[in-house]
Amino acid sequence: MSTFPFDRLVFTPFMVDLDRSPLAGHFDAETYVLGAFNPGMTVLPNGNILLMVRVAEALRHPVRDGKVHAIRWEASEDGGTYVLDGWPLELADTADPRKFTLHGGGWKVMALTSLSWLLPVEMSPDGLDVIAVHYDKAITPQGTFQCYGIEDARISHMGEGAYLMTTCSVSPERHSTTLYSSDNGLDWTFEGIVLDHQNKDMLIFEGLVHGEYWAQTRPLGDLYFAYPPGSEWRAGPSINLATSPDALHWRPNIHPGIRPHAGTAATARMGGGTPPILTEIDGKQGWLTLWHGVEPKEIVGIYRTYWSLLDPDQPWKVIAGSHTPLLEPDPELTRPLEDLLYLRDVVFTTGIADVGERFIVASGEADLACRITHVPKEVFRSA
Repeated sequence: MSTFPFDRLVFTPFMVDLDRSPLAGHFDAETYVLGAFNPGMTVLPNGNILLMVRVAEALRHPVRDGKVHAIRWEASEDGGTYVLDGWPLELADTADPRKFTLHGGGWKVMALTSLSWLLPVEMSPDGLDVIAVHYDKAITPQGTFQCYGIEDARISHMGEGAYLMTTCSVSPERHSTTLYSSDNGLDWTFEGIVLDHQNKDMLIFEGLVHGEYWAQTRPLGDLYFAYPPGSEWRAGPSINLATSPDALHWRPNIHPGIRPHAGTAATARMGGGTPPILTEIDGKQGWLTLWHGVEPKEIVGIYRTYWSLLDPDQPWKVIAGSHTPLLEPDPELTRPLEDLLYLRDVVFTTGIADVGERFIVASGEADLACRITHVPKEVFRSA
């Protein structure tokens, strides 16, 4: 049970109107909202909060006629359409509700049980009430590099009239990071692919460091080299750093970023959460970043949110932080949605806004709904 003054679900699958979905009318099969979650967040020029919600739209009955089906975007004469693909059931492992693995390829190949698109939802300045849902400004696939969808937006407000948004674009071609820009936080222009295959959770710092753009990245792989015996670090996915002169062309930074500690299994795997913001914690100025640590358990693991304060001039240096989770999954929040749950033990934090004596923090809860938490700054000082 949360102890924060405001900590609730603010947008759920029931609040998505599928009649206005970009997939509507493209194929003869019923869909439903598997999840409306992992929202990128920023403050709009009018003071309202924007949640860029990931809508994972799935087939109601993916298995039929001896095949398991997935949704795919395909180029067409009028720009694009959505089609269904089917694979023989004997080739598919469907143990994970989010995806299925295909056997016989010689390496790991998977397909998704849903296709994700991004829905801008305008909230009140405290992030707790829906003001408008902007279906006409939805972010949808526009090329074969996004044919399986667009996921997990992160938005960085770079100053007046300048917003940058990173997303994960999914396809058989590559699992890439794509960039969008906006001058108002609502109308977005596609800028291209900025990171290539399986480099997820790219978070652009909300400000320049010595005239350069900085970002956190998280490359994935199936092989990691061991740290020496007795090291304070654990081998595995970690949060790396990159720099750019223009936010389009990125160079990995030579210094390691935030790494898993050997002393705790709760952060055995980690990835970025919120774009780092420049603030002050307990008299120390630095880049505050919230990130997720994953404790191994069953198929998905337990996701919790942690925080670190990075040096303002040398962002690879952690100057403050805590091994105690800032946010944990809260089953009380999803209890009214029990019939929709397909995962548990997951809070995936994706946005932060500084509003004086507290931060507004946006997360995805259980890969199902959007959670807003008001976190007093005293929490960080006491940690």
